[in-house]
Amino acid sequence: MDCFYAAIEERENPSLRGKPVAVGGNGRRGVLTTANYVARKYGCRSAMPVFKALALCPHLEMIPVRFELYRAVSSQIRAIFGRFTEKIEPLSLDEAYLDVSEWQTSGAAIAREIRAQIFEETQLTASAGIGPNKLIAKIASDWEKPNGQHEVKLDDAAEFMRRLPVEKLWGVGKKMSERMSAVGVRTCEDLRRMDRADLVKRFGNAGIDLWDMCHGIDAREVESERLSKSLSEEKTFLDSIETLPALRSLLGAMIASVRDDFQRHHIDRAIRGVVVKLKFTDFQRTTAERAATYMDEAVYGELLEEAWRRGNGRAVRLLGVGLRFADEVDQQQMEFLLAEE
Repeated sequence: MDCFYAAIEERENPSLRGKPVAVGGNGRRGVLTTANYVARKYGCRSAMPVFKALALCPHLEMIPVRFELYRAVSSQIRAIFGRFTEKIEPLSLDEAYLDVSEWQTSGAAIAREIRAQIFEETQLTASAGIGPNKLIAKIASDWEKPNGQHEVKLDDAAEFMRRLPVEKLWGVGKKMSERMSAVGVRTCEDLRRMDRADLVKRFGNAGIDLWDMCHGIDAREVESERLSKSLSEEKTFLDSIETLPALRSLLGAMIASVRDDFQRHHIDRAIRGVVVKLKFTDFQRTTAERAATYMDEAVYGELLEEAWRRGNGRAVRLLGVGLRFADEVDQQQMEFLLAEE
């Protein structure tokens, strides 16, 4: 979806149209959750501190987050996806992978119809990427934003990836890009000149992923509905977050998202733990976890601080919060023990 939260707010309040709009806040020390395209022309972007956004754009319209509304619209859009395929893998409220390989109709034609139905029923625009795998479809989805689509066919995939700057690859932020540039790597074609062993030597375990990505390799399938072992919300930042307070300001809305999803779709399942995950700019990840039977924001805050300390000051590329479910055996045992009481 295009600037999902901000677009919904403009739909709900047409007087905002044509103005720079950002959703988020919680005071000047908060951060933006998203910004519309008008605001982006001033340099405003998601995860930017509010005070900085207002310095760039003093007339920025700051709108508080209305999570329940966004989730309701997301459910509408998910229902539209379901008319075309059962193979749907949500990434967030405004983004999902769809496997439409069983259709005889082209992926591009299906994408156009989905986007048309979304606009007709929600008055919101969507962009789409069509490709032979999840990696290429994801990159292509940014090609014609807003309100467009881009298709990369299998025969064109190698050329499409060859000319990409490395910044287009997942996980390659500013610092990683600088490290690559220092050794003459600026495009996927440059990466292809290096063998896998050399990439691992230079960039650690991330080198394996880089080698696959620069060749357009992605064997992951679209993972549709199944009994999940966990529930989570993740956010990847275009510009890495460098301070703990900035991360804290994002935590509450993400916890609310997970809690709402749990209450709507998994209320019959028992919780056995809560989790906070960070991915740093050097691709290293850490997960802080604690046994728990319910979602406590204070505990999430403690886990965030624990995970942050492990980074030794490194900037954060991804923040994830979630919970782990008790499996069927664990849940039966819990119910038995409750019955014994």
